[in-house]
Amino acid sequence: MGKVCGSTSSRPSARFARALGFVVPLLLLAAAGCDIQVGDGRKATLTYTDDARAAYEEAMRSYRSKSWEDARALFAEVRKLFPYSRYATLAELRIADVEFEQEKYADAVSAYREFIQNHRTDRDVEYARYRIAKSLFRDIDDTFLLPPQEERDQGTALEAYRELGAFLRDNPRSRYAEDVRKMHQAVQGRLMRHELYVARFYLRQDIYPATIARIDHALKLFPGSTLEPEALVLKGETLMRMDKPDDARAVFQKVLDEYGGPFAVTAKRFLAELDAQKAGKQGT
Repeated sequence: MGKVCGSTSSRPSARFARALGFVVPLLLLAAAGCDIQVGDGRKATLTYTDDARAAYEEAMRSYRSKSWEDARALFAEVRKLFPYSRYATLAELRIADVEFEQEKYADAVSAYREFIQNHRTDRDVEYARYRIAKSLFRDIDDTFLLPPQEERDQGTALEAYRELGAFLRDNPRSRYAEDVRKMHQAVQGRLMRHELYVARFYLRQDIYPATIARIDHALKLFPGSTLEPEALVLKGETLMRMDKPDDARAVFQKVLDEYGGPFAVTAKRFLAELDAQKAGKQGT
């Protein structure tokens, strides 16, 4: 017969078998409406909790050794055998982690969301929300076999952006906040680049109002993006082509006043060009 991968057999361990012998009679008695008295009631509770902890720790050993299928099966048994323990709740969360670690991000998102739905007040809801955001972030395609980022559908990126932003609004002091901010900024830059890609497409087609509308939409939707000066220079260039020199001048001046870097240099060059055009008109 084939050998099961991982260090743990998919069959219940001896500890699980003992737990089964203890738990099943209790559940049958409860279902029949009988009072449950197993010697010292406090001792029975401790035995249940100790067995739940031991079963959970056994599942965690498979998890830490990256025996994912064994870990999934063992966590599922913890939930089945010890449904009224804290370890059943933790096992449900770890099953979602197994999906995440296997890079099954869509399944992980579903599992984390189900955990939140089932345990709205649990202290690990913050962690589950963080992992949802991280799953969506990692699910954004970035392989070299695909078209450039700007040309791809941005549905997953937009969902990740919203989830990351919601997490930061609700948990500004979270221990995960720094990592979430980095992801949020990265996704924001990607989405902004997509908007500028579309705006440049309209500009090449000489569809100037659509170009301006797309840039303004991007600036409103993604405030604080590191690509703001690039967007503003593109807007100023479009306004020049629309023969709106005063509006263009105001945009370029904003780049000079509020931003540095290479786009400030570009804005300064456009301002010089506007000055030359103005001087030429005055001389004629």
